[in-house]
Amino acid sequence: MPSLLWKTKPFHQLNVFELHAIYKLRQEVFVVEQECAYLDADGQDQFAIHVFGVDDDGKVMVYCRVIPPENRMGEAIIGRVATHPSIRHQGIGKQVMQKAFKLIDDQYGKISILIDAQYYLKVFYEELGFIQQGDIFDLDGIAHIRMKKEVNSLVS
Repeated sequence: MPSLLWKTKPFHQLNVFELHAIYKLRQEVFVVEQECAYLDADGQDQFAIHVFGVDDDGKVMVYCRVIPPENRMGEAIIGRVATHPSIRHQGIGKQVMQKAFKLIDDQYGKISILIDAQYYLKVFYEELGFIQQGDIFDLDGIAHIRMKKEVNSLVS
């Protein structure tokens, strides 16, 4: 398992190198690897708290963003979850999610969390306590499902 330095920062505290590295990982995974042309800069990053792990060279290897509950009727949203292909299947994705859960718990207390998950990752998110809400839907050409973790719990 790689050794990562974990960071949690609101948008205005990200330096230009961190922001560039975050966008690079997101583009590598969502645009290039998944062959999905979409507008990644969706106007939500400025309001989000960014949770990410960097390697010894400062390269962002895993990432997610947390959109605070005040932007979504008392529920936090976790999105843009991405793990670099070279470190997948090592539990790093679960680590970043657990760090997001802790952030939400520390900042906002025991509240529900929403995600719009890629359908093929349904089991991954179920293992973290999320339950499917509704039908499969298309988002930018990729099958997604809305999932909800009823009350944030650090232990899943």
